[in-house]
Amino acid sequence: MFEATAKGEDGTRWFGGPVRALAPLDSAHAQEELADLAEIAGEKKCPRLSVLLAGDSRLAAFLGAVFNLSPYLRDCARSMPWSLEALFDEGLRTRLEALNAAIAAVPFAEEASEASVMKALRRYKREAHFLIALDDLAGHADVRTTVERLSTLAGNCLNAAVDFLLRDAHRQGRLRLADPAEPRPGCGWIILAMGKLGAHELNYSSDIDLIALIDPEAPAIPDPMEASELFVRLTRRLVRILHDRTEDGYVFRTDLRLRPDPGSTPLAIPVEAALIYYESRGQNWERAAMIKARAVAGDVKAGAAFLAELQPYVWRKYLDFAAIADVHSIKRQIHAHKGHGAIAVLGHNVKLGRGGIREIEFFVQTQQLIAGGRFPELRGRNTAEMLDMLAERRWITREAGDAMIAQYWFLRRVENAVQMVRDEQTHLLPDTDEELRRIGLMLGYETAEHFAATFRRALQTVEQHYAALFETAPQLTRGMGNLVFTGDVDDPDTLATLAALGFERPSDICRVIRGWHFGRYRATRSAEARERLTELTPALLEAFGNTRRADEALLRFDEFLSGLPAGIQLFSLLQSQPRLLDLLVTIMGAAPRLAAIITRRPHVFDGLLDPALLSEPPDRAYLAERLSIFLAGARTFEEILDRLRIFASEKKFLIGIRLLTGSIDAVRAGRAFSDLADLTIGAAFNAVLEEFAITHGHVKGGRVAILGMGRLGSRELTAGSDVDLILLYDHAPDADESVGAKPLAPPHYYARLTQRLIAAVSAPTAEGVLFELDLRLRPSGNKGPVATHIDAFRKYQRTEAWTWEHMALTRGRPVAGDDTLCQEVRAEVEAIVSMPRDFGKLASDAVEMRELLEKEKPARSVWDLKLVSGGVIDLEFIAQVAALSGNVSASPRPRATGEALAVLSPSFADGRTRDELASAYRLYMVVTQILRLCLTGPLDPKDVPPGLADLLLRSVDLPDIGVLEAHLRETVKRVREHFDRLLKGR
Repeated sequence: MFEATAKGEDGTRWFGGPVRALAPLDSAHAQEELADLAEIAGEKKCPRLSVLLAGDSRLAAFLGAVFNLSPYLRDCARSMPWSLEALFDEGLRTRLEALNAAIAAVPFAEEASEASVMKALRRYKREAHFLIALDDLAGHADVRTTVERLSTLAGNCLNAAVDFLLRDAHRQGRLRLADPAEPRPGCGWIILAMGKLGAHELNYSSDIDLIALIDPEAPAIPDPMEASELFVRLTRRLVRILHDRTEDGYVFRTDLRLRPDPGSTPLAIPVEAALIYYESRGQNWERAAMIKARAVAGDVKAGAAFLAELQPYVWRKYLDFAAIADVHSIKRQIHAHKGHGAIAVLGHNVKLGRGGIREIEFFVQTQQLIAGGRFPELRGRNTAEMLDMLAERRWITREAGDAMIAQYWFLRRVENAVQMVRDEQTHLLPDTDEELRRIGLMLGYETAEHFAATFRRALQTVEQHYAALFETAPQLTRGMGNLVFTGDVDDPDTLATLAALGFERPSDICRVIRGWHFGRYRATRSAEARERLTELTPALLEAFGNTRRADEALLRFDEFLSGLPAGIQLFSLLQSQPRLLDLLVTIMGAAPRLAAIITRRPHVFDGLLDPALLSEPPDRAYLAERLSIFLAGARTFEEILDRLRIFASEKKFLIGIRLLTGSIDAVRAGRAFSDLADLTIGAAFNAVLEEFAITHGHVKGGRVAILGMGRLGSRELTAGSDVDLILLYDHAPDADESVGAKPLAPPHYYARLTQRLIAAVSAPTAEGVLFELDLRLRPSGNKGPVATHIDAFRKYQRTEAWTWEHMALTRGRPVAGDDTLCQEVRAEVEAIVSMPRDFGKLASDAVEMRELLEKEKPARSVWDLKLVSGGVIDLEFIAQVAALSGNVSASPRPRATGEALAVLSPSFADGRTRDELASAYRLYMVVTQILRLCLTGPLDPKDVPPGLADLLLRSVDLPDIGVLEAHLRETVKRVREHFDRLLKGR
């Protein structure tokens, strides 16, 4: 037996050649993984595998490294060691072929039922998924082979599910298939694969984008009038078979949101209705999406006929200027960042971030839309093949094409590695050096630094070519026309030009610009500044004209200009960095909140000049260092408070800019806003304590801890969040009053100290407000004292507090004050949260409170994500009830709602529920962070500024605001169903 194993000890027997050397993250743990798996293999009667793992061979070392680097692959090996044992008899490629054949046979088994099909597909897919990853990591399958294998696997699983459903409908008499053994031809059900599945480019943990169509006149349909009802039901079952997470896992996450008008159309749409929609209302992003469309399951011949009929819609021989502008609006969703500092690797979004996969895909698709109508060879689905063809046809240089192809496949390797770690649908690199090293090791890099340098070079290569390609692309738009702003009389041609650019009050705009040229502002008093601004004006007008509220945006810019102390540096910068101009226009046109900050305090714009702005993550250490430097020269109490306001205002703005540009995601923005609040409120408290002691001295043994609640406690603050605090204190038992010029009894001392803190933080000064404080979560709310002794807090929480107060406490976190008291408070909070409780009463109280909130504060629309039924509050209540009932399976217990939802205990919520709740919370946080950052009031969904729409869509990776709204409606509905089931028991 050992002899048989030894022949393949380098992996040759399994992989067809020696495996590449792969270093583990932790060698000792890798050996432990091998020992554990060897024991499991022995128990599961896999003798050859057990011998291999217990030995010292190249293959064993490779497997140890794999299982140490990827918890997901380790769990696969533990749950099905026989999949590795089988490789001694048939190589990996042969085994994959056998698995695909087994998948195709699933629906034709005599005992096939929906449950058995779901179980079999999950089992076969999991094994195939496991082997595909192993072959990739072993160095025998390049990334092109890996994505093709994943796409083939998805296609086979999809066809198996569709075949089963068609045969099941035939058995029930709902369909009359000509040959149940070949159910697809003439069945009337067409499944189109979109996106990466359509292009055979599926990544490791990708969902699959589908559109389901119906041909009511197909031969298999007995009654065309009932076709829609039948196939909508079958499509819903198809999603359940593939998407639902069971004890066996899931097959593929399935997404139907790319269908026409998803907010108001059924899951399956008649072919004729789809054609009418695309030809009358179809948008250019939908044309771009259709480039990769492929008939993949059901009646594939009818699907191909549909796509052929759609060709004139997708591939236009002649484009009018409006269509061209719309195509260019697609590319504007991904900005060409030129000369805007280094790129951060930690936490970078491989797909959507600067220099990422989407930049390559968008460039290819926009060029295809423009040229594909006249050049059929540019109509292919595959990104790399189309880059090669664009270079061959000289739409791009051969150097650019080769470089983009190389980086495309490199970035796809990185994306796959990130997803192989835990089988998560993520595109974010880790945000710690240790976890980044894990990804580097999986890709064969010895150090995190080596991988980071290679990754950064790849991103820089993509963004340089991306920007250069658009610069050299044919200029398809017309000239701007006259722009004359001399004299006192409006030039008629200039008025016409401004109107054509999108300005509604061109005469008012003329007057504003004449004011610039007359030097009425400090920023335009020098001749050189006015000359630079004159050169910049056409670009400014064109950029502002692209916003829906062009006049309003330009007037905001004028207000900003009026407050600048000097202008020549800014005008030169905007000329040399068009990206910065786009950013400024976006702020003025799409982000009134940021525009107000930059207008009131133009100095915050100076932060944008920092070349490290987008590469240096705004973590706590970074902010603490900057704050220490900024406060170093402050002498007086008032000066400290003013500097804190200036610092917080600038850093909020710059955190917002990072979020706006995609440099950080919503979760990291929440942490950064929270860290900023911790640090500045802590500094304000220290200053207040020192100033207060001058008059009232100190209390013997006095200690204070500031307990952060709400979003501050969970480190999920937004740009517009209030800050919830509870001030707790302690002192020596024999302290009757403070020792100072004007002594106070301890309760009065700490109450007055708290009031001083509130004034220091919340009182408006010339530099604005630091944070709005809310102390209503303290014991007894507004009726209780503003400062609470730790013993009184402990007694109240254990004997008098309402359920909602304990729910709020699950997010409590000490943020400032005396270290020893903060530790005691932290332990006390955990002890209170961990107290045994009756789940029925807990859930009933939470439901009652939710119903009361819905009655007293109804949501305005689905965009009111905090209050809407199935929105943020529902998710927070689920997480809080789970925490209080001991149903969060992580230690230490996470305070952040999203993190808590992801680790709900299996007895409380199954895997699918956890995934859907955590995914919903991520979506809500992305939308909420951007809306709070950009708007001062609620969003009007009928009037979303294009710049804001682009930001939202880029952040959630959806193509249209209507699709996003439909997705929100589906999500809140699903969350409310989970809320009812988990807390109401139905």
